[in-house]
Amino acid sequence: MKILPSLAAGLAGALALTALHETVRRLRPRDAPRLDLLGERALRQLLAGAHADQPDDQETYFLTMAGDVVGNALYFSLVGSGLHAPRRGLLLGLAAGAGGVVLPGPLGLGTAPSARTPQTQAMTVAWYTVGGVVAGAVARALRRRH
Repeated sequence: MKILPSLAAGLAGALALTALHETVRRLRPRDAPRLDLLGERALRQLLAGAHADQPDDQETYFLTMAGDVVGNALYFSLVGSGLHAPRRGLLLGLAAGAGGVVLPGPLGLGTAPSARTPQTQAMTVAWYTVGGVVAGAVARALRRRH
């Protein structure tokens, strides 16, 4: 596995996921997943547990977005650079989307941001799947290029 192409593919998937999420949440605020809120809640819990100062809302949002892009890029970089990267991207995206629906409640982050309606749940899984598919497609394209 080549590291730079895998990281580039992961970053492409993470940016696609973030762009899709941010666009749809502005267009369909009632049903769209609010993955940004899950990230903000997680950040605030971590800072509270460390007895650190809480940032203001705008700083929390930007820190969360940066953390989401970095974390998702690293996750989606697991597609690798091999022949089966698109299939791995699809499976990674489905797994992340399912986790995004199922895990927030048990983690104490609430369920409404990613599971409030069946449409919200479907969009959560779909957005992560799109990110994984993009990562896989970019990994395959970079492999063919070299």
